Amino acid sequence: MSGAQVIEKLAKPRGKFPHVKVVGDFVYVSGTSSRRPDNTFAGVEVDEMGTTALDIREQTRAVIENIESILVEVGGVLGDLVQVTSYLVSMNDFGGYNEVYAEWFDEDGPTRTTVAVHQLPHPHLLIEISGVAYVPAAKRPESDETETTP
Repeated sequence: MSGAQVIEKLAKPRGKFPHVKVVGDFVYVSGTSSRRPDNTFAGVEVDEMGTTALDIREQTRAVIENIESILVEVGGVLGDLVQVTSYLVSMNDFGGYNEVYAEWFDEDGPTRTTVAVHQLPHPHLLIEISGVAYVPAAKRPESDETETTP
């Protein structure tokens, strides 16, 4: 079964695209952030004076957990990822991002590219990750979970 899916329990995409698209045995995960379903962001604290503190470790952890939730919806797990691309607003955050990334992946994990970008779709975002997973059809649910959600 192949198709695109917007996953209702996750933050709604900020545009006309799915969280995930399944094509044959490959699963393509759209760029994923630390945004929660209520449109708040993990890794963001705003004090009473309006000063914002952003935490790359907490955001990275939330992004990977969101990707995991997406993969589970199509019968996959994080270990099925074969390639990821990470977008950091600042390479000064590379150390913290790399530290948290290593909690899930090592040299046997997916190939990875990490690039710095000028900005992401919200000023509180420090990181976004997209990925490709290999999830054989026999492993995926037989229901229409991979059909496009209206």
